[in-house]
Amino acid sequence: MYVIASAPIRKIIHVDMDAFYASVEQRDNPELRGKPLAVGGAAARGVVAAASYEARKFGVHSAMPSVTAARKCPDLIFVTPRFDVYRAVSQQIREIFSEYTPLIEPLSLDEAYLDVTENMKDMPIATEIALEIRTKIKAVTGLNASAGISYNKFLAKMASDLNKPNGQAVITPKNGPAFVEALAVKKFHGVGPATAEKMHRLGIQTGADLKAQSLQFLTQHFGKAGPYFYGIARGIDERRVKPDRVRKSVGAEDTFAQDIHSYDPALEGVRPLIAKVWRYCEANAIRAKTVTLKVKYADFTQITRARTGERPFLSAGEIEETIASLLKPVFPPTKGVRLLGVTLSSLEQADVIQAGQLQLTL
Repeated sequence: MYVIASAPIRKIIHVDMDAFYASVEQRDNPELRGKPLAVGGAAARGVVAAASYEARKFGVHSAMPSVTAARKCPDLIFVTPRFDVYRAVSQQIREIFSEYTPLIEPLSLDEAYLDVTENMKDMPIATEIALEIRTKIKAVTGLNASAGISYNKFLAKMASDLNKPNGQAVITPKNGPAFVEALAVKKFHGVGPATAEKMHRLGIQTGADLKAQSLQFLTQHFGKAGPYFYGIARGIDERRVKPDRVRKSVGAEDTFAQDIHSYDPALEGVRPLIAKVWRYCEANAIRAKTVTLKVKYADFTQITRARTGERPFLSAGEIEETIASLLKPVFPPTKGVRLLGVTLSSLEQADVIQAGQLQLTL
């Protein structure tokens, strides 16, 4: 008789640096420690890239317009981003990860998934690996990291938020389904404001409500995301940790509290989105040739408008000019605009672009 061995339960760690950009600035400038700090421009059209925990107590957060942040926290200190420094620190952290596993999937400069089911230290307990990694990060960089440990990516990501800052949490296979059932869907990683709102309209408020829906129902209402929602509602996420994943595009969108009917508020609404996608480009030293505007109306119909340049966009200002030209013909609309989105695609490494420009000038 043959016995088929079941696959081992996966051990996934999600490491998330605490207030990364702001913490680097406070580390490098002792005068900023313990003070409310925002990384970003203080100008009228500036946007917060990151906020220290001292600033977060006042309601300041990333992607917030700088004028709003300054109003919420009058003593807020603005610091210009130093992405070259953040990238260097991120590389130090990545080197620590690589001591434990080659299965590392960076999501940004300050967070990554690690699959430590089989690891280079032969450590059997993932929580001990996470603690050791966080201790090494602190020793090497002087910065705090939080971690979530679970048997899949979705739950590891959710766990990393449970004991922030400078903590870690584990969600086991035994308590995973119950954890999801009790969670509000608006707190699910991967469920944005627009999707959460749609779920609420369908009577889905919690993970238990989501679990009560059939696969057919979820696919009907959420398309390709339906099977994913069906799985995570049961604590199931089969996605693998993908090393060196190549990102094809980066996007951001926002659903407005009230429908927009005129151009100026719409342009004001996309500026934080432009800042967010540009921040990703800066942090990862990439540039995009294609800019896409997404417009969703009050009746949930939507349009997209795109423009591709002969060369990559080199600044947030260039992207804003392009988005503004795509946005202007939309107004005045026959119905209100409830959502706007900005996506950058045709991504290239900035160093490759610069090398090409250098060759052209020689």
